[in-house]
Amino acid sequence: MKTRSNYWQLLPYLWPQWPRIAKGLACILGFVLATLVLPSLAGKVSAFVGEGNVQEVAYWIGITTGVFLIRGLFQYGQNIFMISASLDMVLALRKQVYTHLHKLGLDYFEQAKTGDLTYRLTEDLDRIGEVVDKLSHQFLSCALQIIAIPIYMLYLNWPLTLASFILAPLMAWLIGRFGEELLVLSRRSQNQISNLSALLTEVFGGIRIVQAFAAQNYEVKRFSQEAEQNRKAKYRAYQVKATQYPVVGFLEAVSIMLLFLLGGWQISQGKLSSQDFISYLAAVALLLQPIDLVISNYNEYKQAEASVDRVFELLNVTPSLSEKKDALILPPVTGKVEYHGVCFAYQPEKPILNDFSLLVQPGEVIALVGASGAGKTTLINLLLRFYDPQSGQILIDGIDIRNVTLTSLRHQMGIVPQDTTLFSGTIAENIAYGQEELDWTAIEEAAKIANAHAFIVQLPQGYHTWVGERGVNLSGGQRQRLAIARAVLLNPRILILDEATSALDSQSEALVQEALERVMQNRTVFIIAHRLSTVRRADCILVLEQGQVIESGTHSELLNRGGRYAQFYAQQFQE
Repeated sequence: MKTRSNYWQLLPYLWPQWPRIAKGLACILGFVLATLVLPSLAGKVSAFVGEGNVQEVAYWIGITTGVFLIRGLFQYGQNIFMISASLDMVLALRKQVYTHLHKLGLDYFEQAKTGDLTYRLTEDLDRIGEVVDKLSHQFLSCALQIIAIPIYMLYLNWPLTLASFILAPLMAWLIGRFGEELLVLSRRSQNQISNLSALLTEVFGGIRIVQAFAAQNYEVKRFSQEAEQNRKAKYRAYQVKATQYPVVGFLEAVSIMLLFLLGGWQISQGKLSSQDFISYLAAVALLLQPIDLVISNYNEYKQAEASVDRVFELLNVTPSLSEKKDALILPPVTGKVEYHGVCFAYQPEKPILNDFSLLVQPGEVIALVGASGAGKTTLINLLLRFYDPQSGQILIDGIDIRNVTLTSLRHQMGIVPQDTTLFSGTIAENIAYGQEELDWTAIEEAAKIANAHAFIVQLPQGYHTWVGERGVNLSGGQRQRLAIARAVLLNPRILILDEATSALDSQSEALVQEALERVMQNRTVFIIAHRLSTVRRADCILVLEQGQVIESGTHSELLNRGGRYAQFYAQQFQE
């Protein structure tokens, strides 16, 4: 059970902003002091109004106006300093959360909902910033007023003050109860809206499939159900707030009525002057606004506490894969790859690789063939160190990949996936993805090697053409050639081809295949193959089954043996 609010964890992010916070606190103090002067001025003005002394009334109104002006300047200062500090705090926290997410392994993102992560990085953090801003100046200013003004009221008339605050403990208890209920409801509401965001991300990302299967009505129904759950959760939270305000407002009204009753009695007994009573009423009037703001801010505080919990929940996720503190930078390699007794399972009860061993010499082209689930993609995932094996070693040029930095390891490899991912940006930025500075000569050379230069220069803006989200305005063959150019630009010693031509028409496949053959020269290449026509020129073909190599050899050798590979080959060409 949580015993302390996660708001305390925000302090390290606020501390660097202490100069602005200090200025804001000084402005808050000035604002409160200026506020304390106003009740006395109200009493003086009312006294001279009663006497009909217009000159004195004008004089004290002028002073009161000046105090209001000074008070407004202090209010501006507290607002601007505190909002600046809170925005910088949110920026620092947002950067850290985003950086931390990039340290998490693929296993986390395979389970997490993209929409939920997006909501936490945007809406949840913005809500935290808004509440911290209000807590730092509005709530603090109101709290000081709630302390200082009653002290002034006690000074004016302590019996009247004690009587008017007789219902204060009940009000405080009710505010606390309402706040705790709002926290529970806010967590529920934010989880619901995260689910809604995740659903939208999923549907819009697969809109082609939705429309192809005429599933619009099905998705609208799913969306309606999630939206209805979100509505119910939010309605319940608003219902609590709608109940709180009239209840607390009624208690405030009762207190004020009691104040008038007792004040009238004291005036009738000669124990209180009308001027002092006007000053006292002015103090009460000034006290009502901070009380209302404290109630409102406390509600928002409890609602945003759910956001704080959700954000720090991300920061508390421990990466399943991490670099050693003394990790080395992998030097340029020749491309020798060794698997020694590798055992791996995504789930303990379902092993994928069992004591797998393999030696690949520099410059060799290795094709991995087998049915789905045989372990082909797993071998590549382990080589890229997306996962670590439960036992065994993977070596590159004799160096255990667990002893080197992830960046230096992955910079030595290039991958051309089956499904090319392009990002919003220009053609050039996609080819040079991950590089802060664009080397135009190298980009153009990589595009030429990948057979992409010809179609790029025919685009309206050439290499400056905007690709668009996921590259939907390019053909499959064009996207694939951009992926090859991206891999070429890294000049990797180890190249991974994940069935790079399986979804292409014959003309595009010919261009991509020609580009691949050019890129594969003098590199160690791993080909994950489903279409066996793409692996005929491999130096060695490995047929995998249940994480083990059951056959190996060249294309012709394996056909002559008449084993599993020959069966696969005959089946494909018969089909």
